[in-house]
Amino acid sequence: MTAKALTAPTEPARELADEAALLVREIEQYLLARVRTTAHPLVTKTTAELIAEALGTPIPAVAAPVLAAPARALRLLPDWVLNFPLLRQLHGAGRRIGVAEHLELTALVIERYGWHRGSLRSASGCRCILGAQAVLFRLGYGDETTALAAGHRLQAVLAARGITEPYHRWNDATGRTLVEVLALVRTAATNARQDGERG
Repeated sequence: MTAKALTAPTEPARELADEAALLVREIEQYLLARVRTTAHPLVTKTTAELIAEALGTPIPAVAAPVLAAPARALRLLPDWVLNFPLLRQLHGAGRRIGVAEHLELTALVIERYGWHRGSLRSASGCRCILGAQAVLFRLGYGDETTALAAGHRLQAVLAARGITEPYHRWNDATGRTLVEVLALVRTAATNARQDGERG
């Protein structure tokens, strides 16, 4: 047996790393598009806007992230792997996000990974609403308080429709569709944003 036969193929690992980097970039772009960072709390323009104004150059627009289907390998990672410090460091590691952002990112995860009902995740890596929230939490985007507040927002939308069952059971109901799930999550996100629960 040769040494080459004992060496594990590196291509799946490289593909996984590329997909992980793509997901990080998309989330970072998403958050950047929604957060205005300024040089000082009393300054209303961002640092980039101040520099552009001083140099007389046009202010670059931040584009929303372009969604692409996730690689199957990335979706198939066991959820406990997402808790590894290195992965958390690459994906946010305790980054503060608001309730609206948490809900908007939950919808993006469901679109990117696929939607599931009946458990947190399917064998192929699709996620239910709660499973998508768990992905964000494990990767370090937001904390338990943010996730719980997002859950309350989802429940409030259901309550306004006269539905009393918990949102994770609503997600699992026979006949439920991806369109309905994304509409619920995005309505909750819109309501949170209108009430100023961004950051």
